[in-house]
Amino acid sequence: MPFVAILAGFWRRRSRKFRALLLAPAVLSGALLLLDFIFPPPLPGDQGFARVVADRHGKPLRFFADSRGVWRYPVTREEVSPWFIEALLTYEDRYFYRHPGVNPLALLRAAAQYLRNGRVVSGGSTLTMQVARLLDPHRKTLPGKAKQMLRALQLEWRFSKRDILELYLNLAPYGGNIEGVEAASRLYLRKSAADLTRAEAALLAVLPQAPSRLRPDRHPQRAQKARDKVLSRLRDFGVWSGAEIDRARLEKVYAERLEFPQNAPHLARRLVESIGDREIIRTTIDGNIQRGLEDFLRDHMDGHPAKTSAAVVVVENADMAVRAYAGASHFGDGRRFGYVDMASATRSPGSTLKPFVYGLAMDAGLIHSASLLSDAPRIYGDYRPENFRRGFSGPVSATAALQRSLNVPAVQLLEHYGPGRLAAALENAGLSLQFPAGGKPNLAMVLGGVGTRLDQLTGIYAALARGGVAATPRFLPQEPLRERFLMSPEAAWITFEMLASNTGGSRRWRNLVRQTKADIAWKTGTSYGYRDAWAIGVTPTYTVGIWVGRPDGTPLPGYYGAISATPLLNAVIAALPGNKQRRLAKPESVTKEIICWPLGTREDQTKAEHCHQQRHAWLINGGAPRTLPPNSEPLRAAQTFTFFENHRGLRVKPGCMNASAKKRSLALWPKELESWLPPIQRRAQQIPPTAPECSDPAAASATPLKIVGASNGNQYRPAGTNAPPPRLSLSAIGGQGKRFWFLDGEPHGETHGGGSLQLVPESGRHQIAVLDASGNVDRIEIVVGDGGN
Repeated sequence: MPFVAILAGFWRRRSRKFRALLLAPAVLSGALLLLDFIFPPPLPGDQGFARVVADRHGKPLRFFADSRGVWRYPVTREEVSPWFIEALLTYEDRYFYRHPGVNPLALLRAAAQYLRNGRVVSGGSTLTMQVARLLDPHRKTLPGKAKQMLRALQLEWRFSKRDILELYLNLAPYGGNIEGVEAASRLYLRKSAADLTRAEAALLAVLPQAPSRLRPDRHPQRAQKARDKVLSRLRDFGVWSGAEIDRARLEKVYAERLEFPQNAPHLARRLVESIGDREIIRTTIDGNIQRGLEDFLRDHMDGHPAKTSAAVVVVENADMAVRAYAGASHFGDGRRFGYVDMASATRSPGSTLKPFVYGLAMDAGLIHSASLLSDAPRIYGDYRPENFRRGFSGPVSATAALQRSLNVPAVQLLEHYGPGRLAAALENAGLSLQFPAGGKPNLAMVLGGVGTRLDQLTGIYAALARGGVAATPRFLPQEPLRERFLMSPEAAWITFEMLASNTGGSRRWRNLVRQTKADIAWKTGTSYGYRDAWAIGVTPTYTVGIWVGRPDGTPLPGYYGAISATPLLNAVIAALPGNKQRRLAKPESVTKEIICWPLGTREDQTKAEHCHQQRHAWLINGGAPRTLPPNSEPLRAAQTFTFFENHRGLRVKPGCMNASAKKRSLALWPKELESWLPPIQRRAQQIPPTAPECSDPAAASATPLKIVGASNGNQYRPAGTNAPPPRLSLSAIGGQGKRFWFLDGEPHGETHGGGSLQLVPESGRHQIAVLDASGNVDRIEIVVGDGGN
């Protein structure tokens, strides 16, 4: 007989009751499947997470709530302390891994206790049922309980026990808008859920039962009583030993006031907006350095005028990790533009680009560290550079010009190197340059005639301690190190040394250098109109960038880099770890040699009579470039002037000399520096007059330019107490062409031929200089009144 016929016969012989019992599971399963199809549970994938930006050690810097304003941060089973898991399962659901989502025995026990005591003694909800209620809230009624049980079964069908446990870890309520154990741990205890003690684990395990009533920041005594109840249960079930429970009870329940940290707020916002798929963003920021910096910066800037702010960036040179980033001194303070991130704002850098002109010029073979430069009146077409401090200094070394941040020598050097070439080198190394609309690289860029950013500028300066290799500052540990060549290791080291050997800082700065016994290269800058004050410091370990000013661009007269930004730089460098006793290693190809002025060549390659002054210079591979000539004006340059001299000591040329004539050579200083030289070194006294029988050689000197109407060292006083200040009428004789006048380094008019200039200088010491069309310069210094004494 076929098998089907046998089975059918058997089925007909069974009783109706027996058949119903056999069909019941299938019917129930079908009904549940139908309910599951008709009423699918809300899936956890729809639940969003808040975001946290953390420091290099994982400690929060700033929190960002999710779109609903809820503070919840993702966490996995392995990222939570095992003590918390033990406390949770022991107290809430010891049979979590055994039941199918609903525990009938627990429900019966809870019902019996309720009937016996008239109140809820213990809950019958499993952990899965609690997750179901979190995903799909319901009323506390019998239909609501039935719905909760159905949802629990649905979750068990769809997810593993691990998944359900992680849902609870991320969704459990902890008071207010705090959800999940990680958010609760970070906000109440200021630590990750992975670092909980046993006492803290027991506390966080019980809080979701009554999150508002047991909030530890508001009701610590209630919270401690509930925690101790969890600890008792853990001991009763033998999960933790008695000794472990006793130690845990010793910890008092204490929670931080529920305030969210606001460290590195501008950077945190910047990263959250640029990284769209990560809930926890770990940065390179050192939380301790960041918090200390923010506190000091706020206190320090309280003493500055209203609406003034400051920004600081600290970079560790080895891997270009940003260890601190303050975009404003008072975050959130609208009166100080505290929401504006000035570390990434484009501003005029003042003189802070000058070191790169000097370093790149050394690589180009234009100068060495002691090259003779001219701090004298100069005109470049319509551009007349002037120094930040009043007056001109005449002959200066490259090192002194950089340390004193003299503008005219920097422009002279950039004229030879090329503005476009400088812009290309800086932009290739990672520094964005913003020129005025329609503008292009020009000589003014080295004095601040361009826009750039503090964070990028700090990265460029780090090249001085990194062998000439610049790199983009890194905000994230996984960010690749993007390095770019800027200058040779030799040029970088010499530029660093030129800045580090500057002894012209404040007493506090000199004390810092003495105490740390470390190399610290530093440079300040002030933009036009006192709108931006800068200070950049480089040590072998760190590079620190400082900006101070008003974010709205309003001038702050008297607040320049050395006054406003350098004290901040001093304090930040002093507070950084790992700076003491650090020295920057010198490349073997850099040597210290003696060079001679005015020619700039090595002493051992210069005739004794041509060496008017000796200087020590750092040289690359022993090379000593000659003193730079003015572009297109070789006769005004420092040069070796060769001629023939007869027996009377007069100059002669080959066509009118006899056999007794001797060949001589002189070392001439740049023509524009003559007024700063002792008379014996000026061309008029060095070069002998021409013999009458010979016509003037082409190199013969013209009549020297000379100021008439006042003499060097004159002192002028008003005629009486109420008399007007003295008026000077000045003119110039000698020289050639138009005359350009300067008062204390600032352009002050032009004259032609024998024309005169009227000056009414204020009380004090003044420098008056005149420049002719051929580059000749004369200058005098006078005193008006008592000279400020």
